Amino acid sequence: MNATPSPGPSGTHEHSGAGRSRDGALLEPQQAYAELGHLVVGETPLGEVLTRVAELAKGCVPGAEEVSVTLLEDDKPRSAAFTGRLAATLDERQYGAGFGPCIDAATGGQVVRVDDTSAAEQTYPDFAAIAAREGVHSSVSVGMPMPQRLLGGINVYKFDAVPLDADAVELLQIFAGYAAIAVANHALYASAVALSGNLQIAMQSRAVIEQAKGVLVASLHCTPDEAFAHLARQSQHANRKLRDIAAEIVERAAASGR
Repeated sequence: MNATPSPGPSGTHEHSGAGRSRDGALLEPQQAYAELGHLVVGETPLGEVLTRVAELAKGCVPGAEEVSVTLLEDDKPRSAAFTGRLAATLDERQYGAGFGPCIDAATGGQVVRVDDTSAAEQTYPDFAAIAAREGVHSSVSVGMPMPQRLLGGINVYKFDAVPLDADAVELLQIFAGYAAIAVANHALYASAVALSGNLQIAMQSRAVIEQAKGVLVASLHCTPDEAFAHLARQSQHANRKLRDIAAEIVERAAASGR
């Protein structure tokens, strides 16, 4: 897939300097890795985490001009973050077609290079033609080892005639590994928060069910097991959740007590 570089179409593009130092110099990779390690502490939304991932990749990978982050969740791809509108546009064209460098890299966890969009591209001719028309000369997509049912990749687009060299691609791969850890940690944090919330709801439900059983034991002169069976029958008969039936019984008992 590595075509011989040749002069590509020229054009003017506005590029954000986000992720670089104030004087426009590249960030040191270790600085970018360190920031990735602190992105997921707290309740930072995933979109903000991935936006910073894209900015840091652009800031530390030599030659990266536009960067996007692709996520595939339940086989549905989307550009979760990007440093320029053109990167998102090129990604979206691939999503519409159902295949392309960014999708294949995210799905297979591989490095996918298109070194010259103006040359005869055998693997991704449609993408190459569209990219060339937009002034993009080359691209590199790197898969991220992502957790559970989430897949992802980082895509780098270049406008000049020189594709990313081997060192820059290796750096991008290392960066993608750190970024994947950040996303994995974020996913684990989100799962823990959701689990905590679900456990709290479950405990509240169990408490109200126990209260309802107590009311029924007193009013029906039955055992706790019989009271629970009574609740279950009412739930099935009314096609309503057990905890809702229990809450109504407790509320009625409280109202009659008042």
